[in-house]
Amino acid sequence: MENIVRKQRDFFNSNQTKSISYRKAQLQKLLTLLKQNEKAMIDAIALDFQKSEFDLFSTELGLVYSDIKVALKKVKKWSKHKRVRTNMINMPGKSYIIPEPLGVSLVIGAWNYPFQLSFAPVVAAMAAGNTVVLKPSELPINTSHVMAKIVNENFDPNYFVVVEGGVEETTSLLNQQFDKIFFTGSVPVGKIVYAAAAKNLTPVTLELGGKSPAFVTENCNLKVTAKRLVWGKFINAGQTCIAPDYLYLHHSIKDELLELMRQELERANYSFENSNYVQIVNHRNMDRLLPLIDENKLFYGGGFDRETRFIEPTILTNISWDDKIMEYEIFGPILPVLTYSNLNDAIAEIKRRPKPLACYVFTKDKKQKQEILSEISFGGGAVNDTIMHVSNDNMPFGGVGNSGMSSYHGKFGFDAFTHYKSIFEKPFFGEPSLKYSPYTQTKLRWIKRIMG
Repeated sequence: MENIVRKQRDFFNSNQTKSISYRKAQLQKLLTLLKQNEKAMIDAIALDFQKSEFDLFSTELGLVYSDIKVALKKVKKWSKHKRVRTNMINMPGKSYIIPEPLGVSLVIGAWNYPFQLSFAPVVAAMAAGNTVVLKPSELPINTSHVMAKIVNENFDPNYFVVVEGGVEETTSLLNQQFDKIFFTGSVPVGKIVYAAAAKNLTPVTLELGGKSPAFVTENCNLKVTAKRLVWGKFINAGQTCIAPDYLYLHHSIKDELLELMRQELERANYSFENSNYVQIVNHRNMDRLLPLIDENKLFYGGGFDRETRFIEPTILTNISWDDKIMEYEIFGPILPVLTYSNLNDAIAEIKRRPKPLACYVFTKDKKQKQEILSEISFGGGAVNDTIMHVSNDNMPFGGVGNSGMSSYHGKFGFDAFTHYKSIFEKPFFGEPSLKYSPYTQTKLRWIKRIMG
């Protein structure tokens, strides 16, 4: 690991990655390689999750392709020096900002969307002019192998390399001195990464998670709400960091909404055979999820097959904040339902807990919408929809507080891997004596006039 980082640092210091033409060539190369290897990626993720080609493209590859195309189109503009206003006390002179790459970057990907959550930050790092060490998750082993093959057989390892492995390899990487670390994963592991980065004062982007609520008020289109909630929760078998973790319904619409959700689940018929559902990632997560299904509170689903790592889409009702399922992020196809009578009380309950990565609001009431959006701190979200805010690269994606720090996507990803260097440039002529000794009351009056 030390050798990899040292060679990448030498390569970065050669200044090749700072060239816009070099960055664009490498981004185009990555796009071409991914498209050429789509069949291998489809086969790999099917082995790991039974994930379909449709889901792979719509939730992973399509987003990565979009990221690359945006970067190719805009990286030259993003990288330009930006002239800014010079204040009076520095006249005559000019001021500008130079975007420069941070250097050698480490990207640690997540297992739930292994291609998207590995390659999206890589694209941002490449566009910004960094070298990249990518450590994909070892849990979906076949996707990890495919990523390593695509990258390591086609890129100069001094510029971009994939390192496979588990905890030992990740720990070894974290012991090296990087210029940027980008991690996607759980809060406990995020704390480990943050602590390791702190030893070298390395800047970090942490994309974590949390219990993301979905509010449904008494004034909304319940049929559309049911359809969008079911899709957002059970896509990828609930193994989505921004999935609605629980519903918070106004008590008056509970029965009607739940019945509409039942109908939508029966219509969708989530199953491996229908290519619209995926496996739980491993048996350890199966064993974590199954005890959360309380048969006494079961409204829908609850079925499972441990051998095939299948858990039926499940809805639990009559849930309270004291239930075990409300203690931590579920990250699976189990949806607890809470109710409220007073919106302010519901908001207060959420504010007493760690800040979520996402929040969703289903309502036609502008006042209630504004109350929720302004009162609750969260990474990002949607009104009358779920998940889809992540697909807009004009908006930053990231957490706040316990759900993460910093953000990426589009220009915000470029910013995450960039240092903005401030420069003030002054000519040799026109040197006022105001700041120099001897200090006088007249000079002080002028300074107060200019700066006060």
